[in-house]
Amino acid sequence: MELPIHLSKDTREPIYHQVENQLKALIAGGQLTAGTPLPSIRALSKDLEISIITTRRAYQNLEQQGFIRTTQGKGTFVADIADDKKHQVKISSVYQTIEHAVDTALQYDYSLEQIKEIFHEIIDNHREKGE
Repeated sequence: MELPIHLSKDTREPIYHQVENQLKALIAGGQLTAGTPLPSIRALSKDLEISIITTRRAYQNLEQQGFIRTTQGKGTFVADIADDKKHQVKISSVYQTIEHAVDTALQYDYSLEQIKEIFHEIIDNHREKGE
């Protein structure tokens, strides 16, 4: 199973944290449901071209937070997550994404007012599409 995880080397966010956050988003968003088997640490490391240590850290953090569970000899599986926990992950993920976009715009010397205009334009475009 290949997971839709996309890593960025152009960010200060550690790779293990990117893996962890994207897996949380896939679980909270329902793309990975409770009981879904996940790739082994070794297989995911190979797919993402990252170290086994990095992948193990992401999996350990996810297991400590209750998002995944590992059964010796059987593998790693998506845990059954409470709806309120899923909701928290969704809010956090969207917030971090918008924050990153604002930081990027500020690096390009956009003013906060210009960023707000861009944000409203994007929202208006989605409304027009009926989303």
